[in-house]
Amino acid sequence: MNSSIIGKIEKARRYAEEPDRAAIRSLHIVFRGDHDVYDVRLEDARWTCTCHSFEALGLGTCSHIMAVERLLGPMLPEDVPVSGHLAAAR
Repeated sequence: MNSSIIGKIEKARRYAEEPDRAAIRSLHIVFRGDHDVYDVRLEDARWTCTCHSFEALGLGTCSHIMAVERLLGPMLPEDVPVSGHLAAAR
């Protein structure tokens, strides 16, 4: 294997062990829930989801957003509001 690519792979592994190096500013996820498929978005430090619960409850979150927060926790910028267990950790 090319020594140049080996160095890149090693650097990528090191970066992956330090998730605070990356901050997500915008995001669009197609989330397959139990009942339907939903669009979860993070734009301008605000979450949205196309599920009924997000609109109906008016809490600014839903189970789909909370799942994404768990997946991406360390990479979410401080100015993005979080819910559930992440809110307690901040």
